[in-house]
Amino acid sequence: MACKSFLPSFCVFLLFLLYGVSYTVTEARVIPAMFVFGDSLVDVGNNNYLRYSFAKANFPHNGIDFPTRKPTGRFGNGKNAADLIAEKMGLPTIPPYLSMSSKSNKSITQFLNGVNFASGASKILNDIDPQYPFSIPLEKQVDYYLAVHKDLVQGLGASRTQIYLSKSLFLIITGSNDIYNYFDSLSNSTQQQYVNSIVLIFKEQVKRLYDYGARKFSIVGVGVIGCTPSERNEQADRKCNEDTNRLSLKYNQALVSMLKNLASELRGINYSYFDGYSVMQNFIQKPTAHGFSEVKAACCGLGKLNADAPCLPFATYCTNRSNHLFWDRTHPTEAAHRKLVDYMLYGPLQYTFPLNVKKLVGI
Repeated sequence: MACKSFLPSFCVFLLFLLYGVSYTVTEARVIPAMFVFGDSLVDVGNNNYLRYSFAKANFPHNGIDFPTRKPTGRFGNGKNAADLIAEKMGLPTIPPYLSMSSKSNKSITQFLNGVNFASGASKILNDIDPQYPFSIPLEKQVDYYLAVHKDLVQGLGASRTQIYLSKSLFLIITGSNDIYNYFDSLSNSTQQQYVNSIVLIFKEQVKRLYDYGARKFSIVGVGVIGCTPSERNEQADRKCNEDTNRLSLKYNQALVSMLKNLASELRGINYSYFDGYSVMQNFIQKPTAHGFSEVKAACCGLGKLNADAPCLPFATYCTNRSNHLFWDRTHPTEAAHRKLVDYMLYGPLQYTFPLNVKKLVGI
């Protein structure tokens, strides 16, 4: 058995992971690991390692409320949903894949809490020039996961790897950039054709993850992205871009339908779908009820709605980030991430179905 080649103390650690013995980080450990896929909403620094990427957040004022008070590559003032879910699962911060793959002395131990593959500006569609990648599309993120899976099998053995992965959580938050792309690219497809094509790609990637051990998925629909400060700023009346919102809804509906079909196709798969659109819409329509006083303008930026420019080092930023829905032109504040994560983990069937994440990880 592969574990024989490792230190005895490491093998004991594996027993803790594989057989459900609780191990405390911030809370009692609920799952052995979490694997994260998606875009800038859950990127924890992968784009820092992409030479040609313009989508980076490794400069002030990003990270101003992060524990280190320094920019990390997260697109926000503090922690994002990936960080917060990891905390709730009793896991340490899940590191970006490219920070580990670049190390010369790689070890299986670095993968045991999970890996974050998410990349700012990434899409479900794979339209990146491989010679000059500025983000990591979903398919490539899954390719990276397959490489991690190979290392895990070599280190733990096939049987233990399958047990470990079947108890782990696979978080996928993506699709927003694909919605924006439809309007930016002047696609010849109808909206429904376009939505169907990206949902089909999404399905193929979920099936690849399933084929390599994934069983528990937390999947988040696209939010009310037509109401970001950036989108409002392009409207003469500063109202939401309803064309963008309608396409987001169309995508979410197709995604939900696909997941229901997939659950009947793949034995042993379980998922929690989070309707981030409806929850975010509630924040915007009844801000004070959810602890917000500003849901239109960005906290950090310049100009109208603080959305004429990104959150660059010379931009201004608000003193109270906790009452703002948006940190910059397109990304939520840590306060918003916290509220969204609470809905994901503990929310009612109205927003998280067929069950919430807390119930999902308990299966």
